[in-house]
Amino acid sequence: MKLKDIAGLIDGEIIVKGKADSIDIVSVCSSDLMSDVLRFAAKGALLVTALNQTQVIRTAEIADIAAVLMVLGKKMEKDMIELAKEKNIALMVTHLPAFTVCGMLYVGGLRSCLEE
Repeated sequence: MKLKDIAGLIDGEIIVKGKADSIDIVSVCSSDLMSDVLRFAAKGALLVTALNQTQVIRTAEIADIAAVLMVLGKKMEKDMIELAKEKNIALMVTHLPAFTVCGMLYVGGLRSCLEE
């Protein structure tokens, strides 16, 4: 699923397009524990999180995650946005909670990183 389609599905706003603008995202992981993300994330996945710190972008880079989706309308600091641009990682935000977002993405055809 393309980034713009994901944004439309979950009423999201794309903050940084990153490399995910040109690829199909097929899997999703959801966690606020970056150690879990490092263990279970799949290459090119979408990370759903409420953690709005630069460590999320650094973890996404290490795990080769294509896009990060911030839930609950969390505000992102300028340094987080700049790091996402620098690392070419897409960044989105939605007002919805993670549980709702994951359900919508599943119904939309995306699967858990653990199901790959």
